[in-house]
Amino acid sequence: MSCFVRPCIALCALFAATSVVRAGDTLDCHIGSYRLDDGNVVDIAPSDDDTLRWRQFDGATGRLRQGADGIWKSTYGWTDRDDGATVAFSACNTGGIDFSGVSGQRVAFDVREATFKSHDTVLAGRLVMPKGEDQVPIVVLLHGSEHDSALSDYFLQRMLPAEGVGAFVYDKRGTGKSGGHYTQDYSLLADDAVAALRKARQLAGARLGRIGYQAGSQGGWVAPIAANRTSLDFVIVCFGLAVNVIDEDQESVELQLREKGYSADDIASALAVASAAEAVFASGFTRGFENFDALRATYKSAPWYKDLRGDYTYMFLPQSQAELRAMRAEFNWGIPFHYDPMPTLRADRVPQLWILGGEDYEAPSAETRRRIESLIAMGRPFTVAYYSRAEHGMTLFETGADGSRISTRYASGYFRMIRDFARDGRLRGSYGDAELTTPSAPIH
Repeated sequence: MSCFVRPCIALCALFAATSVVRAGDTLDCHIGSYRLDDGNVVDIAPSDDDTLRWRQFDGATGRLRQGADGIWKSTYGWTDRDDGATVAFSACNTGGIDFSGVSGQRVAFDVREATFKSHDTVLAGRLVMPKGEDQVPIVVLLHGSEHDSALSDYFLQRMLPAEGVGAFVYDKRGTGKSGGHYTQDYSLLADDAVAALRKARQLAGARLGRIGYQAGSQGGWVAPIAANRTSLDFVIVCFGLAVNVIDEDQESVELQLREKGYSADDIASALAVASAAEAVFASGFTRGFENFDALRATYKSAPWYKDLRGDYTYMFLPQSQAELRAMRAEFNWGIPFHYDPMPTLRADRVPQLWILGGEDYEAPSAETRRRIESLIAMGRPFTVAYYSRAEHGMTLFETGADGSRISTRYASGYFRMIRDFARDGRLRGSYGDAELTTPSAPIH
């Protein structure tokens, strides 16, 4: 990390004097990817509470807060510890940056804003391309379950074009600038993804090389469905699942309690409680309350009960029956709880890269890894990249005395792997400590 702790020299003061952003002013003019004089690229993205977040392609990241002198100071990952990095920006119309004593300039892209329709709903998208006339691969970025605007928040829409890979980003239905209602109907979202890929093809025109999807989390259910409904060259799934939504929560409960040292009997009891909570959720909060209430009453004093979380069971544990019934309107999202992704994956013939984390509590990877590797053994053109220490989002983390986690950086090689697979479907050499399971035949 030594390249991030060099003192900010006089150039910082000059930049700060021309670009002090006070509370309430827009931060948008600073958002972008910047090519530094040392050849590295740093991306500046929006974050929470008038802060910004920097990321580099090697996985390093930090949160930026502006001081009274106009200099932005960084804290390590998502912690509150000073990491020594500083950032200063020039005036918005000049696009300059000083990153810990290294100057740079905002990278210019060819950007086209667009709208497109899916099932009579108008969706808003954006194609971001490297400058030039050459053909380039294009990644269509698919969503997880978040409600936020991808157009505003997805940093890969800049980080990939800065590496020569185009990106099409869009707000999924019911979020940001797109119309319609928020949903978790995977089939409908897959149709939206097909429409997005079609629009990206149209906008790219003669510059289109390869094209495919990159999908995180819940998008790992959506992208393979979409891949069976259109023509494309690749799919990249990051921290996704090849099990259903119920199994996701069950596996999360088991992983969390096993890592806390609970016995097999304790975990079995916890899984029974979780199963009852999952049944209430899957029913649309219309039935299963008596069983859930009885199991909660039986085990509420058990030592493990306080540590029972899962991916979503924890949200329902403290709720009364009346409160659970009231959640019906809040969670009316069309979630296909029992959707089995394996028939879709068996039918897929497009090359896929699955990037999984061994410490992922939200999308536990053990069974998904086993299933994807079984498809590789059957001859599917899939690749698994497994980072044993990574959690959801492919971040590494520290664990506090109370057992809580806080992320520190992205897994080394993670972003490079996405870029390389998008370029030509091939992975070369090592990608940090990722364990790779590759198809027996070369991917074409």
